[in-house]
Amino acid sequence: MKISYHGHSVVKILTGDKTILIDPFINGNSLTDLKVAEEKPDVILLTHAHNDHVGDTVELAQGSNAKVVAPVELANYLGTFGLDAVGMNLGGAKEFDFGTVKYTKAFHSSSYTTEEGEVIYGGMPAGILFKAEGKTIYHAGDTDLFGDMELIGNRNRIDVAFLPIGDFFTMGPEDAAYAAELLKAKSVVPIHYNTFPPIRQDPQEFKKLVKSSEVRILNAGDSFEL
Repeated sequence: MKISYHGHSVVKILTGDKTILIDPFINGNSLTDLKVAEEKPDVILLTHAHNDHVGDTVELAQGSNAKVVAPVELANYLGTFGLDAVGMNLGGAKEFDFGTVKYTKAFHSSSYTTEEGEVIYGGMPAGILFKAEGKTIYHAGDTDLFGDMELIGNRNRIDVAFLPIGDFFTMGPEDAAYAAELLKAKSVVPIHYNTFPPIRQDPQEFKKLVKSSEVRILNAGDSFEL
């Protein structure tokens, strides 16, 4: 399995013959190395409805016939664009042909704002546990620190956790470092920082705070094997 990071909260997973994109915010993301026209995902996983996470899902999915898995209200909305959208909810898991997806809690908000300014309710925000090839990946989405991260860590052997560190909209470096302790992940990757002025952070400071997990600080396009 190959995993790569592409700025903000964008993660790509290559498993078997499938390409999976999580929260594909590409256009408008000054930190990404991706171009929408060049991406042909088989699957798109979404944590919540905010525009900087839904991103280019509609164009990507229409261009590649990708399956979209999202919180149910968001999936219903995306289905109006003709997408193959599967709606799930917190605590629910499903085994797909590309791996198993389970939605976890995240403490945040979730709405999509259209180009016309209409605000669409996106259901509950979520984190994602993704399992394939005997590996477990946790993408926390946008979230505050919460105690049930310990429960997630106790019940799953997490190989890598993607944790927001930007502060202001999500937890900051100190809370994210504490989250890493609760999750007991083998490695953690900081995400959701430096894209916009309010979330400027130095990931090296986060790394100094993490004691029990390997910290992988990735630039856009960097990858590793699990």
